[in-house]
Parts: sequence; C-alpha cells; structure tokens
Amino acid sequence: MQAQIKLGRLFGIRIGLHYSWLIIAILIAFSLVEQFATVHRDWSRGMIWGTAILTAVLFFVSIVLHELGHSVVAQSRGIRVPSIVLFALGGISQMEKESPDAKTEFWMAFAGPLVSMAIGVFCLGLARTLGWGGMSSASNPVAAMLGWLGYINFMLAIFNLIPGYPLDGGRVFRAVVWWITGNMERSTRTAAVVGQGFAFIFIFVGLWRFFHGAGFAGLWIAFIGWFLLDASRSSYAQVELLHVLRGVKVRDVMDRDCTPVDASLTLQSLVDEHSLPTGRRCFVVQKNGYLAGLITTADIGRIGRERWPVTTVEEAMKPLRQLHTVSPDSPVAQALDTMARENVNQLPVVTDGHLEGTLSRTHLLQVLRNRAELRA
Repeated sequence: MQAQIKLGRLFGIRIGLHYSWLIIAILIAFSLVEQFATVHRDWSRGMIWGTAILTAVLFFVSIVLHELGHSVVAQSRGIRVPSIVLFALGGISQMEKESPDAKTEFWMAFAGPLVSMAIGVFCLGLARTLGWGGMSSASNPVAAMLGWLGYINFMLAIFNLIPGYPLDGGRVFRAVVWWITGNMERSTRTAAVVGQGFAFIFIFVGLWRFFHGAGFAGLWIAFIGWFLLDASRSSYAQVELLHVLRGVKVRDVMDRDCTPVDASLTLQSLVDEHSLPTGRRCFVVQKNGYLAGLITTADIGRIGRERWPVTTVEEAMKPLRQLHTVSPDSPVAQALDTMARENVNQLPVVTDGHLEGTLSRTHLLQVLRNRAELRA
C-alpha cells in the first residue's frame, strides 16, 4: 500500500497517509463530536469540535507509535522498514523482508500492542489525575480527551491480540506455532486458517447486530471481518506462492526476449516502430552497450505529442540511478518483494551494467501458470 500524503520521517522511517485514512478520520471526528455533545452538555460547540478533532489527531498519533513499536524491533533485528502507512483500518509497517526466526516474529508482533497498552495506561492515569471519572462523567476537555485516548488504546491493544492472522495476535500465534514446529510455512498456514475462522465470526456477529438494530456499528464489525478474511486468504496465497518459488532464481524465469531501444531514438520512432506494432508498454534503454534506463508508455504520455519527433528516449526515460534492478542469481521471491515494495511492474535483470533480460509480473504469472498446469 502506497502513501499519497507524506508526513515526514521518524527513526529514518517515512510516515505517510493513504487517502482512505481521511475517510475514517472524518468519521471518528464526527462520532466524537456526537459523544462529547451527549456527555458534556455544558461545553460550547467550539469546545466540542476542538476537543473531538484534537482527540482524533492524537488517536492516529498513537497508531503511528503502535507501528513504530513493530518497526523499531524489526530494525533492531536487522530488518529495514522503509515506511509506515496509515489507512482506513489503522496502519501498516512496510518491511523489506519476513522475520528470519520465530523469536523475532514474536517480539515484532507483540511490540505494537505493548505500545498501545502503555499509551492506554499513561493516558488513563493522567486523566484520573485531572479528575476524569469515566466515559460518561462530566469533566474538563483535557481529562475527557485523555480518558477517551486511554480507553481506545486499550481496545486497540486487545483487538490486535486476537489470534487472527494477519493481526498482531495472529502473528504472535504464528510465532508460537513456528517455534513449536520449526516450520514457518506450516505455521503461516495454521495462523491463516485460524484468522479466517475469526473473520467469519466477525462477519456473522456484525450482520446479526446490524439486523437487530445496531446499524452502522454492526456493518463496521462485518467490514472488519471481511477485511480480515481477505487478508488471511492473501497471506495463505503468498505462502503457497513462496513455496512454489523456493529455490527458483531470476535467471530461471526472466524474459530473455527483450529488445532494447537506443537512447538516441526519438519518442515518435519508439511509438511507431516499437510500441504500436508490438503492444509493449515498457522498454529498456541502452547507450553504448550498457543499460541506461527504462521508459514506459506513461513516461511517453507525460511529453506533449507535438514534441515526440524532437524528444529522445534518453530525455524522457527513467535513468539507471532511479531504477531498481535485480541480478540473475537473485531469488525470485526477493524480486517480487522489491516489486511490491517499490510499486513497479518490471525489473531489469543486470550483470555488471549489461542487460540480461527483464522480470515482469505478467511474465512471471504466465510462467507460474504453466508450471501449475504441467505439474497437474
């Protein structure tokens, strides 16, 4: 998942927002306005809105801290975390690779709920000190805000500890099974099946509550269940894919039928002689026999059509320094991780600056389909 709004860096990790976060942030702010207006009838309208918006912002700060808990542990174990993205259902730490062992997986997964629990204790303790007496008690805005934050962080920690993969609790469960069996793939399959079971429970309970008068709250529970079901199935499919690709190198599946284009070619010639006749959307660019860059139809489209006859491929391409490349001896699973992390559909396969071929999602899916059919 890619961030559309960049917020900055913490501990060297990029923090960003997905557009879906804005929807849930607005919903939370409005629900807080309704709650504060009901409980604190002596507050002015401005105080209600101000407290609700600040509380919503601090809630998402606590989610960032929750994700940082995962990320700091991961980085301490040698796993780089390029970014954290907040989206509609919380946050996700985008790690470069999976945990190398059960112990690392356990502490990485458990760190997030532990941070949320610590935030909950701190906020509730401070709220009590300021005179907060409970969710329905009258109190000053700061105490009410801290009380709500403490309560919701406790709920966040408890929810995440549900043993439904890929929730944190599901990852903790996977780590325990992994430690017992010594088999990461088997533990992931087990955790994914348990996660799907919890997902169906969420969907059933949510729909039951909806048809018995709970309204949006029931649909929200069902939606969380649907999300968990989809995530569990995707995780299971990923494990199966990694099983199929175990031991497979990039050189075994890369596309060698890759005709490079010269950097001096004009965009008009590239379109007329290469793109339109072949239907290709991506071309590797060579200069003096070495890989110089990559150009796609999207890059061409950013140049005005009237300039195509006078603009060279070299001027419009993504230069080599901006490309993510892979070597022929790299594991295919590692290349797929790079594609997903960097949101690219193809990787040039390069040895000492010379192009060996390309690895694309489309070609890889075709290879996997052929292998599955022949194996059947």
